[in-house]
Amino acid sequence: MTVRLGIIGLGYWGPNLVRNFAQAGGGSLVAVADLDEGRRNRIAAQYPALQCYADAGAVIDHPELDAVVIATPIHTHYDLAKRALLSGKHVLVEKPLATSASEVRELMDLAKAKGLLLMVDHTFLYTGAVQKIRELVELGELGTLNYFDSTRINLGLFNPNWSVIWDLAVHDLSIFFYITGGKKPKSVSAVGQSHTAMGIEDLAYTTLFFEDGMMAHIASSWISPVKIRKTLIGGTRKMVIYDDVEPTEKIKIYDSGFTVRSPEEMHRWLVDYRFGDIFIPKLEQKEALSGVAHDFIQCIQTGGTPLSNAHLGLQVVSVLEAAQESIRQKGAPVALQF
Repeated sequence: MTVRLGIIGLGYWGPNLVRNFAQAGGGSLVAVADLDEGRRNRIAAQYPALQCYADAGAVIDHPELDAVVIATPIHTHYDLAKRALLSGKHVLVEKPLATSASEVRELMDLAKAKGLLLMVDHTFLYTGAVQKIRELVELGELGTLNYFDSTRINLGLFNPNWSVIWDLAVHDLSIFFYITGGKKPKSVSAVGQSHTAMGIEDLAYTTLFFEDGMMAHIASSWISPVKIRKTLIGGTRKMVIYDDVEPTEKIKIYDSGFTVRSPEEMHRWLVDYRFGDIFIPKLEQKEALSGVAHDFIQCIQTGGTPLSNAHLGLQVVSVLEAAQESIRQKGAPVALQF
């Protein structure tokens, strides 16, 4: 079965989706839509066989399509995805899946009722680096996880419609939930600040708390003079540094740690530090978005569950929504329920 697809949205991410789905085995890219004529003309020049429309409805209601890929602004995700599901199309939505957990749940229920696939494009899950980290966690190589500390900062791109956590922290949250198998936080605390007249937070710090004492901390910024994409993951056995800006050695595994022994004398705890080797694993070299396209098409064909599934998307949006509420409350912890 060849899956016939359409893509809505040809902005920043759309052309990358077009290129990967045009090359994906098992799929056939038939149509695209975008309000901007210039964008449509550029894609038409590269892919003359594509049907190009100004109206998203032309793709959603296209009688020959099996699936729709949505790469439009966040506030349009819910409406377009719902229309596509009601039209009988499988749906892949650019991250985040929607603007609230209630919207995500409604889309999930609708997809289930109609027997359709709903998937979200958390692209980083398909990188060799993130898949290697998940493998290390699953095999117990890191031991019990103590912390997840991520920094994702750069200068721009400012967006007047949503805060920096919905743009940048969304990546770190998806990576966290993927590598931990969906470990559930009990609450989230976040603070943020706007430094422009737009009133949208361009700098934010988000902290997740867990019943077992683990913590996850995410720094997000559009106002940094340098681009940093670095995550530290510490376990009781080993620690990992994941640097996505690093061109070749994206992961370094530190065979280091510590143990604390009971005090031999009152108030004298004994801490033993262990400094071992540093290992740099060989990672699979592939374009992550190609993996997204392949997973979407294959799961439509087989009825399987994709890596970046709607449930993971719900976890991410639930935390983002709670973090935004915590920012409104000046950092007060907000309880989480999935």
